[in-house]
Amino acid sequence: MAEQNSKLLSRVRLVLWGLVVVAAIGATFIYLNRGTQSPSSAIAGEFSVETAAGGTFTDEDLEGTPSLVFFGYTFCPDVCPTTLAETTAWRQSLALTEDDLRIIFVTVDPARDTAEVLDQYLSAFGGPITGLTGDEASIENVKSAFGAISEKADVRSETDYLVNHTATVFMVDGEGNLFGTIAYGENSDTAKAKIERMVTS
Repeated sequence: MAEQNSKLLSRVRLVLWGLVVVAAIGATFIYLNRGTQSPSSAIAGEFSVETAAGGTFTDEDLEGTPSLVFFGYTFCPDVCPTTLAETTAWRQSLALTEDDLRIIFVTVDPARDTAEVLDQYLSAFGGPITGLTGDEASIENVKSAFGAISEKADVRSETDYLVNHTATVFMVDGEGNLFGTIAYGENSDTAKAKIERMVTS
């Protein structure tokens, strides 16, 4: 009897360990995929901000025209001007107009990036770009909606600092849903192929 109980206990332990392994595999799969945005997932939140042209832009205004949305700031030394130059070049290369594909630049530094500053900065990139600014709270709402982050760095004074920020370009389709993303430094042909899929979907 003792031997039978021992064998039964061993079997139970094997089953339990098997369940642990299955659970661990499942947890790993969820962890690896929890940050992956599937195509046509909704932007997670409402927001209302000021445009560089002096109007108002809300989450509802994302509907109607496919858009490339990028977070940055005008004092950015490298990532922002590079990305803005790339996005306008992609649009031009694909023979798309502003009515086919909008480029939207959301400042993460509203204290320095007023509507006037933003408008002047964006005009240097040779193509229509929608600039968005506002107070800290409204910008936080936009960042939260897209899952973007930013933080001040290398602070020397109230007006002299850098800002670390999300460098991803968010692709929003004509229905206002997140279609996908383009990574900073991604191959240009790959990025343009993604854009073509979005504007023709």
